Amino acid sequence: MSDWGRVAEDGTVFVKTAEGEREVGSWQAGTPEEGLAHFGRRYEVISTEVALLEQRLRSGAGDPQQVAQSAQRLKGTIPTAAAVGDLASLERRVDVLLEKTAEAVEAGKVKKAEARARAAEQKAALADEAEQLAGSSEWKTAGERLRTLGEDWKRLPHLDRKAEDELWQRISAARKRFTERRTKHFAALEEQRGVSQQRKEKIIQEAESLSSSTEWGPTAGRYKQLMSDWKTAGRAPREVEDELWGRFKDAQDAFFQARNAHFAVQDEELRGNQKVKEEILAEAETIDPAQGLDKAKARLRTLQDRWEAAGKVPRDVMRSLEDRMGAVEEKIRNAGEQRFKASDESPFAAKLREKVVELEQKLEKARAAGRPTEELEAALTTQKQWLQQAGGSVSTPTGGAAEPAPSSAPKKKPTTAWVRAEG
Repeated sequence: MSDWGRVAEDGTVFVKTAEGEREVGSWQAGTPEEGLAHFGRRYEVISTEVALLEQRLRSGAGDPQQVAQSAQRLKGTIPTAAAVGDLASLERRVDVLLEKTAEAVEAGKVKKAEARARAAEQKAALADEAEQLAGSSEWKTAGERLRTLGEDWKRLPHLDRKAEDELWQRISAARKRFTERRTKHFAALEEQRGVSQQRKEKIIQEAESLSSSTEWGPTAGRYKQLMSDWKTAGRAPREVEDELWGRFKDAQDAFFQARNAHFAVQDEELRGNQKVKEEILAEAETIDPAQGLDKAKARLRTLQDRWEAAGKVPRDVMRSLEDRMGAVEEKIRNAGEQRFKASDESPFAAKLREKVVELEQKLEKARAAGRPTEELEAALTTQKQWLQQAGGSVSTPTGGAAEPAPSSAPKKKPTTAWVRAEG
């Protein structure tokens, strides 16, 4: 005999309740134990259904309102259920379930209200953003955002119909304003691109007319200006911009390729001059001011004259050769400055003295060559007088030194004529 039911001798099946026994069915197909087991399984079905509802409520996966409806249906079927088991316990579980679903329904209402409030704030923020973007000139970025903004709107919960419509109308109006502005902007831009195309075509015409020019320097400068004009002309329509640039570039390339070829031939012709200057440099770099500064300067001047007479060199070696000669000149100049610092002689007097030495050397060469010497002698006499007035020593043709001016003689301020003669 089961604790919750029995099978009578005539096969009637009863379930035990707090009010007494209740007939739930009839069993004629087997033993009483088998009959009680059959009706016990019916009880387990109802118990499982209650357990599932309890699990749905605990997990939050189900709608509390639907759980409550299912629980209410079960509560109405339990008192008359054709099952054997602790039906009173099931009823109590269902009652507890109904209480909890009522609480969950109320909590759900609060959550929904909060969610709607958040959605209202978020949708209002989207409307504000759309209105701000309506005045933007970042056409690509703003246009893309206005498109995705609608997708963000759809992901948010619905509001009441009036609020939903009002906010969406703000977004729709903002999109429309942006589209109108963008359309007007690109129409004006297209017009401006037509003007830019005309400007670039004029630039191309001049560039093509210059492409065969052999006035290398002025033409190269003009091409540089044309490039600046091209950059400020603005973009032409997209479908012709690349073609225009190609024509402009071809004209430039034709000129500069011809110029490079010309200078390449010229450079080859100047390789002989390069060799001469390299030989001069090899000699100049052996000059040692420590062995006599005046002698070093005189030797350098002779090499400088040969250097100038050698003529131009190829462009690819011009800077390096000039730098090497400049280093020699700097070395001798520094040696001279060190000597000036070590003596009481003024820089102006020292320069006058250098001029005297130079004129003496030229005079000796003129005499040796049998050339007239009157102008050189007069210039030498003048320079010596100025040097004496400046308080400096005077080199003699034999390498000695003339007596300096007496200390009591007044020192005259160098005149402009002195400066010119010294230079």
